[in-house]
Amino acid sequence: MAGLALWGCLTDALNSDGVIRLNHSLESVKLLPNQGANDPDLFGEITSQAVSRIRIAASDRDARVFCLTITSDGRDACYPSSWSAAIDQIASSREGSNFESQLFIVSAGNIELDHQHEYPDRNYQESVEDPAQSWNAVTVGAYTNKKLIEQVGYDDWNPIAQQDSLSPCSRTSKSWSDKTWPIKPDIVMEGGNSAINPATKKADSFDDLSLLTTKLSASGGLLTTTGDTSGAAALASRFAARIWASYPTLWPETIRGLLIHSARWTSSMLQEFPYLQRHDRLRVYGYGVPNFQKAMSSANREATQIIEGELQPFELVGGKCKTKDMHLHSLPWPKEVLESLGEATVTMRVTLSYFIESSPGRRGWTRGNRYQSCGLRFEVKRPLEMLSDFTNRVSAALRDEDAEYVGAGADEREWSLGSNLRKKGSVHSDSWTGSAVNLANCGMLAVFPVTGWWKERHHLKGWMKSVRYSLIVSLETSVETDLYTPIANMIGVPVQVVT
Repeated sequence: MAGLALWGCLTDALNSDGVIRLNHSLESVKLLPNQGANDPDLFGEITSQAVSRIRIAASDRDARVFCLTITSDGRDACYPSSWSAAIDQIASSREGSNFESQLFIVSAGNIELDHQHEYPDRNYQESVEDPAQSWNAVTVGAYTNKKLIEQVGYDDWNPIAQQDSLSPCSRTSKSWSDKTWPIKPDIVMEGGNSAINPATKKADSFDDLSLLTTKLSASGGLLTTTGDTSGAAALASRFAARIWASYPTLWPETIRGLLIHSARWTSSMLQEFPYLQRHDRLRVYGYGVPNFQKAMSSANREATQIIEGELQPFELVGGKCKTKDMHLHSLPWPKEVLESLGEATVTMRVTLSYFIESSPGRRGWTRGNRYQSCGLRFEVKRPLEMLSDFTNRVSAALRDEDAEYVGAGADEREWSLGSNLRKKGSVHSDSWTGSAVNLANCGMLAVFPVTGWWKERHHLKGWMKSVRYSLIVSLETSVETDLYTPIANMIGVPVQVVT
């Protein structure tokens, strides 16, 4: 895992003749005892101590990605466990008034090799393992792009998974009976493939279908193969660390948001689960495969805006807890440029990322809005909607005691997921696709709170707290036009001359 977190799959690195430079470093802490096993009831506390030890050992480092590739065969399924709740609490932790949130990458858990011949039905049935149901962690499943077996003597062996589809090892949340809980996994990364033995009809692993990485061996060997969701999680942690090394001042909520925001479903995933089955697609693949270049930069035909904000969701008025803050963001769309494109297709992608504080004790852990401290939602002004009507619509939802979403509008069909699907968990991502001239009139976005235990258990004084959020908005078009420069001019981004 350390080799993957540093270098990625070495197959790519060893086939490159360029210089490879590391801009991020590696730390580790030992969770497993020398003998025996840890008490499952203490998994959360042991993880918390591990985080504290690393932070104490190198207190000068502010940006860390915690990668956890150990899972437990818990029976909690979608519901929080003491371990997943501890991760949620660590991720949202703060001291005094200063936020000290942490970014966690957690593997989804694996299907045993003996059962991988039952692909994909077994993968749909087996739930992600504890603590992968954590709300705040980025849970990583596995897909695979590996299908070529070049080892001599295995011509009649066939890979199980098709290219760009679910890895035979990866668990999912498709079997969760309660569909209101977070989308898990959040993303998928390369986890390797396996092949069917024609003699036994069972699955077997292959070096050709695995990830190449480093090892420490008394015999002097330097390389080995690995994979599964542990390898996928290590690759995701490398992805996040590389972004953070380039933009060290970004919040953990933002790094997490960029992983989700840059993710796309492959054509195989879209074919497996078409539009009417998009909920199942989310439960199997999350938001898809992250794209590093999309997460790192904006081209002329793509422009990304990141807003890091903080709001106080609730206040106590006359002994009753009421909704307090709503943030309106004016988006710096190049209106004239968009209008000039007329009916050309443009996509606006929006991702809202924040961390919830898990409910004290186990009260309310079987109900999502009682487990979360509060939820946040986003809503975009509709093309033909007046600004006053937009603010009134969102304000009306805020006045509704049980508001979970703003009513669907006529443009709901333009969204890839829609308000009902994108409201799950504590990261919400969706894309709107329509004409450029319509998007030119959608330049306002609202971020607002919904209920949680901060509001419903106001004697605990959670209503006094605030929540940080990262809002990521991007524009994409296939038409040859410059979206980036007009936006940069509007918000005062310095011009960078590249020679």
